[in-house]
Amino acid sequence: MSGDRSPPARRRVLITGIGLVTPLGLDAPATWGALLAGTSGIDVVRSFDASGFPVRIGAEVKGFDDTRVERGLRRYATRQHRFALAAAAEALRDAGVAPTPETAAHWACIVGAGMMGVEFADLAAFQRRAAPEGVLRPDRVAEPASAVAFARNQPTAGLALLVRRFGIQGRAAAMHTACASGGQALGAAMRLIRHGTADCALAGGFDAMLNPIGLAGFCLLGALSADNHDPPRASRPFDRSRNGFVLGEGAGFLVLEAADVARRRGARAYAELAGDGNALSSYRITDSHPSGRGPIEAMRHALADANEPPEAVDYLNAHGTSTPMNDRSECAAVRAVLGAQAARLAVSSTKSLMGHLIAAAGAVEAAICALAIRDGVAPASANLRQPDPDCHLPFVTGAPQRRPIRVALSNAFGFGGSNNCLVLRAAPAA
Repeated sequence: MSGDRSPPARRRVLITGIGLVTPLGLDAPATWGALLAGTSGIDVVRSFDASGFPVRIGAEVKGFDDTRVERGLRRYATRQHRFALAAAAEALRDAGVAPTPETAAHWACIVGAGMMGVEFADLAAFQRRAAPEGVLRPDRVAEPASAVAFARNQPTAGLALLVRRFGIQGRAAAMHTACASGGQALGAAMRLIRHGTADCALAGGFDAMLNPIGLAGFCLLGALSADNHDPPRASRPFDRSRNGFVLGEGAGFLVLEAADVARRRGARAYAELAGDGNALSSYRITDSHPSGRGPIEAMRHALADANEPPEAVDYLNAHGTSTPMNDRSECAAVRAVLGAQAARLAVSSTKSLMGHLIAAAGAVEAAICALAIRDGVAPASANLRQPDPDCHLPFVTGAPQRRPIRVALSNAFGFGGSNNCLVLRAAPAA
């Protein structure tokens, strides 16, 4: 009888492809190599004249070649969309799989979309046309307006370009929860596969806020480090002298597949995406609660979702922004959740080298965790010379730490109080 039927078994979800465009490199191998070498991607801003800003440093993507994006898509793609298209293409190549007419309906595309919906160049063009003397002239708003600019600046434009480029015909969604966006996109894609709604997913995040408006906004919030004299040292997560984060840009995408689907085609897996936890702090727009309440709930939910006990965790890629309140509350949350296991972890914040990629951060850092599991190495947290006594955790400093990593956590906490934690673990044996 139908009432006696058991629910279908929960499918395991494997990471079979990784694609990255970051301040450390234009693909995943280059990013991972620079991270392990301790190379900083933070420097003086060169993409525009930032000399009039109190903060003149950032973590820019360097040397990106627009020809990596198909000619027919370029005019519809902003800078962040071009990063996304390149990273997504790399992830699919790396996985050795892509949607086909027969499988396209079984693919999902879930993205963490960038924080700025309108390209700065388009805003500047609008100002020149409609308010050349600084006062808006309604008669000049519409003409000669650009339909293409309107299309590329829609909140779902990046998602639309991705599904068009790769022929995905199943589920699609774009979410924006600030710095938690990329992590939550991966978690949402994992759940679609886990419950049988999709067999495969292209999931990740992208952002590019290093422009006059993005930089000005974060300066007004007082969130950025103004250590313009020494850019590579400006991001100092968990250090006593930390004074703000460094704004970055980039994209990270993963190919996720149901384990049974991946095995049928003989796919290699970096790791299993095993758990997703989310919680709202609802405290302040820019700060977590000092108690770490939201992050605590997110980490506990993620571990429970993965059916892993706290003592199983080997590595934590911390959100670690280098702001005084965030670092302190995150460390309190880690100690509350992991208890005695916290003293046996390897902990690092890779934002110390690549800056804060905002909506892309959670996806890029989850990819870093997958690579750490594959290679058995925990990246170092740079610039940590005088640990804050309120941030007492076993940080990896100086050089990467070689150690077996079976279970890793990736934290991503966003403005507005969104908190995400992902659990990754070594892929099950074939």
